[in-house]
Amino acid sequence: MIVGVPKEIKNNESRVGMTPAGVFELVRSGHTVYVQSEAGEGSGFSNEDYQNVGAVILDTIGQVYAMSKMIVKVKEPIEEEYNLVQEGQIIFTYFHFASSEPLTRAMIKSKAICIAYETVEDNEGTLPLLTPMSEVAGRMAIQQGAKYLEKPVKGKGVLLGGVPGVAPGKVLVLGAGVVGIQAAKMAAGLGAHVTILDIDMKRLRYVNDVMPPHVVTEFSNEFNIRKHIKTHDLIVGGVLLKGAKAPNLITKDMLKDMHPGTVIVDVAVDQGGCVETTRPTTHEDPVYIIDDVVHYTVANMPGAVPYTSTMALTNVTLPYVLSLANKGWEEACSVNNALKKGLNVVKGEVVYKEILEAFESEFSMV
Repeated sequence: MIVGVPKEIKNNESRVGMTPAGVFELVRSGHTVYVQSEAGEGSGFSNEDYQNVGAVILDTIGQVYAMSKMIVKVKEPIEEEYNLVQEGQIIFTYFHFASSEPLTRAMIKSKAICIAYETVEDNEGTLPLLTPMSEVAGRMAIQQGAKYLEKPVKGKGVLLGGVPGVAPGKVLVLGAGVVGIQAAKMAAGLGAHVTILDIDMKRLRYVNDVMPPHVVTEFSNEFNIRKHIKTHDLIVGGVLLKGAKAPNLITKDMLKDMHPGTVIVDVAVDQGGCVETTRPTTHEDPVYIIDDVVHYTVANMPGAVPYTSTMALTNVTLPYVLSLANKGWEEACSVNNALKKGLNVVKGEVVYKEILEAFESEFSMV
């Protein structure tokens, strides 16, 4: 199969769909790999690195799309790419369709095979291709939140770890999934007091077992959320509904209950956000302020650490890429149920029910 790796063109997205090591495995299996010139530079990989493992370098993104049977990338195609996607072409990437009707319509129109990293689901119910980026984003949420708590960027002026004689900052984490656990781990490591809310008692018991005593758990409900937002300095939104739009756990009217300079980092922004006032931002202009509350809502947070992110992503996507290349999408999905669950839009039809639910069944489903 001919596999294409385009350069990401989303704002400040420096990750690349495949490392040279991944390309090496594809070429060794007899496949042709086209890599757009400078696609890997942001992640620390040169054209020469790709050529040394057998890739062919193409000058433009248009050439990569036009000459490839399967496109492997990181982020969803943006508007400039919509018309490059071909009928029957496999697009393997993060899509997050439920948060974007224009993207959904464009991919339906393209009649491509859209396989979403974020809905590939194994027999244990985990999301193996979303997990590494959730780990990165969860850890980054604390890194970025700590920075935006500083007064020069309109934060409360709180040091999360505190100092002797001064209490540490307070971090509220919504969701005890991968993002929440990683955020809590980082915040606890800095010495902050951490509260994690979730509706899954199994997850809360797990948190209690593995986290230090200054990480506490409570059941998630509106009463507890309203109680804690009044006293916490940094709020991390880490709620995920597989393939669906995130629920609004914090509504606009709740912002008035927060202290001025409170920081919200909504990692769920890719799925619409779990805060009503969330809107996607970029690394170039990452924050905005509503009712004196600082919102950090970058939709591709791991793109800020592209070397780590690209390596982690290829580690988990490569086996699926090889399967798709070796067998074709129909056979690969028929023998691998996890990959089959990644099918979102196929030849002009929505095949993932959570997308239909997000748009109130506006699109037909096979």
